Amino acid sequence: MLKKQTMWVSVLAATLALTACNAGDEETGGSNSGDEEASGESGEVEIFSWWTGAGEEDGLLALIDYFEEEHPDISVTNAAVAGGAGTNAKAVLATRMQGDDPPSTFQVHAGEELIQTWVAADMMEPLNDFYEQEELMDKFPEELIEMVSHDGNIYSVPMNVHRSNVMFYNKSVFEENGLEPPTTLDEFFDLAEELEAAGVTPLALGDQEPWTATHIFENILLAELGPDGYRDLWNGDISFEDPQVAPAAEAFAEVLEYVNDDHASRNWQDSAQLVGEGEAAMINMGDWAHGYFHNDLGLEVNEDYGYFPFPGTEGSFNVVSDTFGLPKGVDNVEDVETFLAVLASTEAQDIFNPLKGGIPARIDSDESKYDEYGQAAISDFQSDHLTPSLAHGSAMSEGYLTQANQAVNVFATQRDVERFLSSLETARGE
Repeated sequence: MLKKQTMWVSVLAATLALTACNAGDEETGGSNSGDEEASGESGEVEIFSWWTGAGEEDGLLALIDYFEEEHPDISVTNAAVAGGAGTNAKAVLATRMQGDDPPSTFQVHAGEELIQTWVAADMMEPLNDFYEQEELMDKFPEELIEMVSHDGNIYSVPMNVHRSNVMFYNKSVFEENGLEPPTTLDEFFDLAEELEAAGVTPLALGDQEPWTATHIFENILLAELGPDGYRDLWNGDISFEDPQVAPAAEAFAEVLEYVNDDHASRNWQDSAQLVGEGEAAMINMGDWAHGYFHNDLGLEVNEDYGYFPFPGTEGSFNVVSDTFGLPKGVDNVEDVETFLAVLASTEAQDIFNPLKGGIPARIDSDESKYDEYGQAAISDFQSDHLTPSLAHGSAMSEGYLTQANQAVNVFATQRDVERFLSSLETARGE
């Protein structure tokens, strides 16, 4: 018990520290921020998330409307918290969970963010019976179910899937310079030289929030180690100080030579705008950027911008999946399970995900609901090796990710490969 309590305090402290570092002057929001209602009343479900931005909020509201049409006897409280790219929401959630005031269900990334933060703290109910009752065991990829499972128990329902290892590029810039998408890191560096000579920033980066640079580094690791070695790294079977990892850090240092000079003052949307306007050629970003290019900038996929797997990662799909589970201590279990059943349905996932910019977690979705990019991503998701994202909480715990982001930021300035990899390895034991 003492070990569990110590772990929980460490996770809470890390979450609050991360928020302090990233929230800046952003405000928190949501329909009951500052005055949350208890979520235990029958006939009401409180949905906690950080979906307040363009696209994601539209998807959430459409999902809630669909649920309330299907179950008019159950009302939904949208308890979304804005700001900090999710860090504000995670801090509020940590406070509520520690104070025995859990929401009915909450957004959490599949993988270690779910397992090491909430399952390890014994704050989630297993959903094995629910999966059997709803006949879900063959509706999600086995590897994705493994990411939301621990010691034989399943703890959440995947709502969507985003891909970390995708590059978006300005098609006009490529065509004007006679360029083709690179398939290896060596080809990327050759292409970057040509773009610089043409006066175009090769790669857009906005690391005002630290995860964006980590996002690039994880995909370089995947390119250098392959899917099996990449998994072995996070499982602890390969050390960061192993000689085979050093080339990834060296390649990361080289990649950083080709980003925009003002990267530290931009967020990911600002950097994506550079690509949309043709000032930069490419950006490595999750496919929420697809939603941003289309919905916010009014660009057309495969006309104004294209996409390709991060160089060297063809055949791998680095997964970012938002999921919802059943916290311990809620009184309205039946209502929550009713919501989770709707959330798990093809109908709900095909309503939510085209608006959000991702793809459904289910393998039997209606592909006609998705555009060219979505259909291509669905095909890759069903055939590629699925690997967990570090930057988005799937590969390692939140405490580790906080330290990894700090190490990446130091490396971006100092470019000390040995110190960088040593820091990443040392963080495993802290």
